[in-house]
Amino acid sequence: QVQLVESGGGPVQPGGPLRLSCVASGFTVDDYAVGWVRQAPGKERDWIACIGSKSVYHSPYYRDSVKGRFTISRENAENDVILEMTKLTPDDTAVYYCPTYLSYTDCAGVITGILDIWGQGTSVTVSD
Repeated sequence: QVQLVESGGGPVQPGGPLRLSCVASGFTVDDYAVGWVRQAPGKERDWIACIGSKSVYHSPYYRDSVKGRFTISRENAENDVILEMTKLTPDDTAVYYCPTYLSYTDCAGVITGILDIWGQGTSVTVSD
């Protein structure tokens, strides 16, 4: 069964870091592009980061609002896609998802919203 399970969310103070995890089962994260998408209260879902498959020789993609603060990477031994977040602000408060589309090896699907596998999400709240 193909599944994605996000974890690592919670409350954090402004300026603090947080590390989100996305563990995949039923497929290997090396073989497909996987992204992080977030949905803030009352807003639409926006992609924020994407890493292509290992066969795609391209640097990860980041939305401008998180560039330089967030880092996406794979932990192959755990079949896990990590999102390291730093310098968090209240604007980063959202539910974070790590979706994929099991036909794409590059990030076109994540960036354009063509996605077919979603986890349940993990909630991040940035406040004092």
